[in-house]
Amino acid sequence: MAKEWVDGVSIRYAAFFIPFANADGTDFVMHRNDIIQARQIATDLDVADLQSADWAKAHPTQIDRYWSGDPAPASRHAEARVLWSNKALYLRFVCHQGEPLIVNDKPQTEKKTMGLWDRDVCEIFIAPDPQVLDRYFEFEAAPTHEWIDVAIHWTPEKRESDWQFNSHMITAAEIGKSSVVIAMRIPWNHWIHKPQRGERWRVNLFRCVGKDPDRGYLAWQSTRTPKPNFHVPQVFGWLVFV
Repeated sequence: MAKEWVDGVSIRYAAFFIPFANADGTDFVMHRNDIIQARQIATDLDVADLQSADWAKAHPTQIDRYWSGDPAPASRHAEARVLWSNKALYLRFVCHQGEPLIVNDKPQTEKKTMGLWDRDVCEIFIAPDPQVLDRYFEFEAAPTHEWIDVAIHWTPEKRESDWQFNSHMITAAEIGKSSVVIAMRIPWNHWIHKPQRGERWRVNLFRCVGKDPDRGYLAWQSTRTPKPNFHVPQVFGWLVFV
């Protein structure tokens, strides 16, 4: 996201300690438009195989609105699909690209690229424990294969970002004439456990595209903040492992 979301945090977004259940103790109802199905596959998937037949098994999720809830033009839409295996979580974005790419001239992929959120990038935020929305993980990948992963913790005073977090994620990308395909592989680890079938996590998906003054901040579940901000976990949707 924008640089100000890393260097400065508005404390009004610190009030995230909301109950997971309704007042009567029942779970929040999941609606069809806030669910992503992660389809299990039998073997580990090569993240660089962007056209693998396994992707056809995954249900497509459309990212076609801005963070504000307003519709984005079709030239900025993206489709995401999610898979999982005994070893990892896999995510693939297929993005319409109707404008020049905003990317690093000299990309490096050996380590995290700070400031990646200021360029064209696709993102997933994951909260593996749906009852603890003040802790989640952010993963970003760019058309240049650059990446960043960070563990987020909200305290009553501020948002804390653990830049030393290392998920061992890997990425792949392919730039076409009017499209960009970006994939991530996030292995199960101490922080992001291997799920069981039927397990459900909280999640949101994003795409940043273009440059100011017309830069686009797209969100699967709109955050509806006054200014673009993806760090609003109470609006996260659901990732259901099937």
